[in-house]
Amino acid sequence: MQFFIDTANLEEIRKFKGLGLLDGVTTNPSLMSKEGKVDFHAHIRQICDIVQGPVSAEVVSTDSEGMLTEARTLARLSPHVVVKLPTIQEGIKALAQCTKEGIKTNMTLVFQPLQALIVAKIGATYVSPFLGRLDDIGQDSMEVLQTIREIYDNYDFRTKILAASLRHPLHVVQAARIGADVATIPPSTLARLLDHPLTDIGLERFLADWKKIKA
Repeated sequence: MQFFIDTANLEEIRKFKGLGLLDGVTTNPSLMSKEGKVDFHAHIRQICDIVQGPVSAEVVSTDSEGMLTEARTLARLSPHVVVKLPTIQEGIKALAQCTKEGIKTNMTLVFQPLQALIVAKIGATYVSPFLGRLDDIGQDSMEVLQTIREIYDNYDFRTKILAASLRHPLHVVQAARIGADVATIPPSTLARLLDHPLTDIGLERFLADWKKIKA
């Protein structure tokens, strides 16, 4: 499983890249807004230079022509850019053309297997089921993810499943067991993946015993 970080913050991206933990980045308009008044295109270029891997940048148009115009501009910024398109009818039209033009895509706001089937059939690079948001409304997000995995395996689709809206480390474990290709994780959750109280206790004991030896 690949780990992407779900942020637009350059410091956080550098931090986790430095750990050797980072394969890519996902951004969206909400995350970009947290960075204040930045030059969007220049900021995406900076992220690509740091990560040297897939960087999802989202369009904001709601019509297919507007999406395509944005997609072409974003794709020219860096070979690492993956264009995020909403999984709506206009987004599907834009996806079909992006596929023809060789523009890498990440279909976002996916909440059910039929959406995932459609975008894979058309040739999306990634599909992003939003798991935490499904849990929020009482649906079993992992059942949805499992169904998508089964459908993709049935037809040998090349679209990668990018598990999104992951709220805690257990989500990451569950997504990995089901076979998601990628987990995109917020920095606060990414920082907790190695945490375990017994690890901390064990390290404290080892260091205490080492002090006894040195004494």
